[in-house]
Amino acid sequence: MTLNVWEAVYFDHDLDRLRGLADLAAQVGVERFVLDDGWFRGRRDDHAGLGDWYVDEAVWPDGLAPIIDHVHEAGMQFGLWFEPEMVNPDSDLYRAHPDWVLSARDQVPLLQRNQLVLDLTNPEVGDYLLARLDELLSLNAVDYVKWDHNRDLLEAGSPKHEFAPAAHRQNAAFHRLLGALRARHPRVDFESCASGGGRIDLSVIEQVQRVWTSDMTDALSRQQIQRWTAQLIAPEYLGAHVSSPTSHQTGRTLSLDFRAATALFGAFGIEWDLTDASPQDLDRLAGWVDRHKRWRPLLHSGRVVRIETNDPAVWAHGVIAADRRRALVAHVQLDESAHNRGVRLRVPGLDEATAYRCAWASPIDEARVSGAVPLDPAGPTGGVAVSGAALADLGLWLPRRRPEHIQLIALET
Repeated sequence: MTLNVWEAVYFDHDLDRLRGLADLAAQVGVERFVLDDGWFRGRRDDHAGLGDWYVDEAVWPDGLAPIIDHVHEAGMQFGLWFEPEMVNPDSDLYRAHPDWVLSARDQVPLLQRNQLVLDLTNPEVGDYLLARLDELLSLNAVDYVKWDHNRDLLEAGSPKHEFAPAAHRQNAAFHRLLGALRARHPRVDFESCASGGGRIDLSVIEQVQRVWTSDMTDALSRQQIQRWTAQLIAPEYLGAHVSSPTSHQTGRTLSLDFRAATALFGAFGIEWDLTDASPQDLDRLAGWVDRHKRWRPLLHSGRVVRIETNDPAVWAHGVIAADRRRALVAHVQLDESAHNRGVRLRVPGLDEATAYRCAWASPIDEARVSGAVPLDPAGPTGGVAVSGAALADLGLWLPRRRPEHIQLIALET
């Protein structure tokens, strides 16, 4: 259960502000606080500093210990962001070693995001990065690393090897570097992040405990992103965060319940400046954090199911426990339905002979939906237990809901 500070502060690292954010994170039940980009030398924006992996004394005169200690005293783990494979031309590293970057010819490659790619196939580069990151992790009580990679491998030749194509060897060198760091710091968890979800595959998943699914944190967009990323990677690996009420990417404003219910089924977290949240929103967010923790043993161990509906405006999915004694199902009203018939959610995979109690597992939206009946407070079956066979064959009927609304349903024996 993570809070990442990127969309809260961006490059504006201020100890008092970050301490306040950490206090609010602990208040709502966060388990891990992650300091993102901006903590190292010269890094006041994305034009400089990559490659110079030293704590910026101008911003952190006493090092990172004050924020790390504060986070640990609040009962949370501390995470730190790195982008080891990248370098800005405006950096001490590049000025000292301009020949250390990938290039297809004897000239400076095109910039992307104001950065170049270090040639990890060059042993000197790998040795430098291993020494720098190892020292940082040894000197600071870091529990978690967010490992980013924010540009494509354009002009990916190796000057060390006469500009020969290096993309495959570069990736193999990344795995060796990550493996060496993990061996030296076995208690540190690692997250794979590459411009969001650019490095999510069955190879990297063997070395990391989490992936960042996408930099797109708008919950409506995330419905599709998470649905199809979970075709390859189990949901418990997929970072899914409750973002700001108004998305920083799309400008769309979504309710807290919709944002939180979208994030609930993955590696739940927060990407929101909680100092802007009202006391009521903080209480409601704490409720969702508690809900996730209560359901996490099921969500991160059960079998994911996709439930077909007869309404393209409604998606449905769920997780069935391994012993089939409980399940959590989500009815997702993405858009306005073309009819008022509602949908039947036929839930597969339950024990046919077992009776299940069916109850709402998330707040009920009381707002009236034109032409649709309100939800029964007793649950989708009016408080009557029904068999697994009936749930698979007849399903649960839910009326049309307002767009951008999610209703969770608990099925328990």
